[in-house]
Amino acid sequence: MLALTMGDPAGIGGELTLKAWAALRGGGPAFAVLDDPARLRAIDDSVPLQPISKIEEADGVFAGALPVLATPLATPPTPGQPDPANAGAVLASIEEAVRMAQSARARAVVTNPISKATLYQAGFPHPGHTEFLAALTGAAHPVMMLANHHLRVVPVTVHVGLRAALDMLSTDMIATVARITAHSLRAQFGISRPRLALAGLNPHAGEGGAMGHEEETIIEPAKRQLRRDGIDVSGPYPPDTMFTPAARSGYDAAICMYHDQALIPLKTLDMATGVNVTLGLPIIRTSPDHGTAFDIAGQNRADASSLIAALRMADQMGRQR
Repeated sequence: MLALTMGDPAGIGGELTLKAWAALRGGGPAFAVLDDPARLRAIDDSVPLQPISKIEEADGVFAGALPVLATPLATPPTPGQPDPANAGAVLASIEEAVRMAQSARARAVVTNPISKATLYQAGFPHPGHTEFLAALTGAAHPVMMLANHHLRVVPVTVHVGLRAALDMLSTDMIATVARITAHSLRAQFGISRPRLALAGLNPHAGEGGAMGHEEETIIEPAKRQLRRDGIDVSGPYPPDTMFTPAARSGYDAAICMYHDQALIPLKTLDMATGVNVTLGLPIIRTSPDHGTAFDIAGQNRADASSLIAALRMADQMGRQR
């Protein structure tokens, strides 16, 4: 059984939840959502809801109704208008889902999109979802992986400006992220000998130092460390050619140096079914690879493909683990 969080109640998370249940009710994977039943009914009162008191009850009702672990909101939400007053319920939904995964009552946690800006207004101290999950679980090095049917990418530096990312990048950081990625691909994806490809930082991967020296001074030393650890790693490759179909066939995950280097190719190939996976946690967590979409909230226009993919991947990872 999977635990699905509410996300920001003014966003598209509720609509996605209802559509995902309709798509999966006949064949799973089954999930229970931690949400306010009243707000779900306001989105679509034709979807049958089944309040439950514990997640273990969800399996028995999922085919006929959406199991809901009631998480009351402080105020009724207005689509597209996030309200810091509901931040407590948003965070409580995440915290309880994590507790259920930690106690093995839930196979995995799947999170609907949150609004970090709204949570900040309510005093949220963490940079984002991933860091909050790390704090809840005691994880030292959470790693973000984005995945779809075509590609898996892992950015070494994540939600920082490009100039800051260049200052942060180090041999040890690359090696740590790659080790966690290799371990997770073995343990949670069933890949016995994961193949990692390191992206270069500069055009043409530095062109032998003519266009930058970071490949020689930062990335190559990380590759040597990883190879000494027995990890199958190659590169650094020119970033403009390592995402072609032929190149992608040679690795299981690309280790990229900064956020957009990783996410642009993945979202270009297939954004609709992209999944955000947090590696390095003691629990399994996936999420849709998009945000709250306040601009279309309440209009029944949201595409649930990414949430459905996140639920399926969480279930597969949990069974593999």
